[in-house]
Amino acid sequence: MVYVSTTAKHPRETLTGPSPERAVGAAWLVIAGAVVLAALVVALFFSGAAAARQLGDPGALTRWGLPVAKVLNNTAAAGTIGALVFAVVMLPRQVGATGRKPREGAGEHPAFSRVLLLASVSAVVWTLGALGVMVFTYSDAAGLPLSTDPTYTQGLAAFLTDFSTGRAWLVTSIVSAVLATILFGVRSQTGLALAMVLALLNLLPMALIGHSASGDDHNAAVNSIALHLVGVCLWVGGIISLAVVGGKLGEQALPVLKRFSALAGFAFVLVVASGVVNASLRITDLAQLGSQWGLLVTFKTIATLLLGGIGWMHRQWIIPQLDAGDGTAASKLSARRVLWQLIAVELLIMAAVSGVAGALGRTAPPRTEELPTEAGPARILTGYDLPPDPTPARWLSEWRPDWLWITVALTLGVAYVLGMVKLHRRGDSWSPLKLASWLVGLALLTYFTSGAPAIYGMVLFSAHMIDHMALTMVVPLFLVLGAPVTLALKALGARRDGTRGIREWILVIVHSWPSRIITHPIVAAGNFVASIIVFYYSPLFGFALREHVGHELMITHFLLTGYVFVLSMIGSDPVPVRAPYPLRILLLFATMAFHAFFGVTLMGSTSLLEASWFGNMGREWGASALADQQLGGAVTWGVGEIPTLLLAIGVAVMWSRSDARETKRKDRAADRNNDADLTAYNSMFADLAARDAGARRPGQQPAARATTPGDSAGENE
Repeated sequence: MVYVSTTAKHPRETLTGPSPERAVGAAWLVIAGAVVLAALVVALFFSGAAAARQLGDPGALTRWGLPVAKVLNNTAAAGTIGALVFAVVMLPRQVGATGRKPREGAGEHPAFSRVLLLASVSAVVWTLGALGVMVFTYSDAAGLPLSTDPTYTQGLAAFLTDFSTGRAWLVTSIVSAVLATILFGVRSQTGLALAMVLALLNLLPMALIGHSASGDDHNAAVNSIALHLVGVCLWVGGIISLAVVGGKLGEQALPVLKRFSALAGFAFVLVVASGVVNASLRITDLAQLGSQWGLLVTFKTIATLLLGGIGWMHRQWIIPQLDAGDGTAASKLSARRVLWQLIAVELLIMAAVSGVAGALGRTAPPRTEELPTEAGPARILTGYDLPPDPTPARWLSEWRPDWLWITVALTLGVAYVLGMVKLHRRGDSWSPLKLASWLVGLALLTYFTSGAPAIYGMVLFSAHMIDHMALTMVVPLFLVLGAPVTLALKALGARRDGTRGIREWILVIVHSWPSRIITHPIVAAGNFVASIIVFYYSPLFGFALREHVGHELMITHFLLTGYVFVLSMIGSDPVPVRAPYPLRILLLFATMAFHAFFGVTLMGSTSLLEASWFGNMGREWGASALADQQLGGAVTWGVGEIPTLLLAIGVAVMWSRSDARETKRKDRAADRNNDADLTAYNSMFADLAARDAGARRPGQQPAARATTPGDSAGENE
């Protein structure tokens, strides 16, 4: 058959021979599925996880069916998410598209059609896998074989409504089914992007009930599992998608490979780092790596590093050969064959790792996951022992890593530096002060989510308010001054192949109608102040204290609300609507007044917010819970006013500079046209004066003014 070179910037070359992309396809996916099952069976026999139990044995069907269903669920989740990522940021929607807007009458790109088919089928399989895990999990937990007996079905219904594990799998099944329904009808990239977000969120229930999520250091376990799942889905799902659409890419093959190479590099780091964190929570010393659980982890680690090495070969050797302008057609064809052969090898290695991971989830780790029997009130409520008395030194020395926000901070920091380096290589400049502001903001974000304010904020209302005000008003101030969106738009090149990269999605979001509403200064200010009342005087506060998901959502809300508000006041990044400076000053002073009112209300309050939480910590140090809450009101009043005052000063400075720039602009315009505006203005008054003088003759008195009855009455008076 005819082979067309995928190097778009060079003349097309045709060669006779089989297309190397066809080396990876449906047959290899079937082989990979067989490898998954084989690895799962071998790992289950090795660990003994599928052996019959002496008490409460659910039967062979459940013992083997549960790990198979979990592997099916995890693989289908990866296939769905990977396919959606390809559809949203990797592949063009239409044939011959050159911009962001769809062309009239253009047909759908065959690779785009195939990857959406993969997403739809994977979502259906994801639903079936989740349903299977749900049913088998109840059978395993209850120690009962599968049955249609009414007593069994009643127990299953109670499991799905009254237990967190059952509810989690029920939610996963429902969301997967909704996702499958959506994917069979949606074709727009915006709709697919929203579906991708929904699919990523559907990983959260799996993280909350994952192995060790209920054990010691629950928050770190959940975050590390969630990050691990995201990394695996991006990486494994991407390889599956690449294998499925390889034969349909045509001239898009090289750009897609470059994009996926960058994404796979990020996913590799995420998988390895989160895996190390999660493994460290389950072992107490390196000798435990010799246990059955430790040996399975060791196998996964070695295989993952091998996959990373193959990815490095792609990036450093094969892709540069394909992109070389002086390479021969034969050498490029050889490189392409090696590329797709390595992708097939990656697919098989990932299949083996997936099978071992399924068995690992059924194998008991060396470290127990039960809370100690002597746990105190703070440990029972928060999952952690009561921290010591907060001295000034401990405000710097106490740390409990929140790996989710550490990952966010590191990712954003590295991306910002890479963007700045790209600008400098291109010959453009970027202010070092903006870089410093951005890095300071990320450092503060890490401190206020992993440091003493986060630790003591779980047991002290005053510390919680310090954390709240910092995340809402201090951290966003530094992040906004870093102007990250402007840097991204300058550093990232525009795509010309009809796909949407990060730059294109930023523009879509900035110009969208939700952005126009959310970033409107009045809406941003209203959300900024009203959310405090809604949060603290509703069940949301208790949800954020008791549930890990609520805690992370609370941080996200505080951060985004503050960021949008500061952006609308002093930000230089593009927003749909800019308020005039007088309105900004007015909104800032209104915000200051509201914070003062809220703080004074807390200071004078005699009822304790979330008394069942803050009043039951068993603290032997510090003030009473009510006195501490009143101190938190003072913190809200005092700490909230300083950043707001700084924002007001910033707005005033920007207003002054704006007036100065306008004056300079008018002066330059006057210099260019020799004060034409002033000359015309003076000429107008000269003409009026001359006209008035010509209307009067020498010695003539001005004409008498007509009077009205009111005038006469006034004169008589």
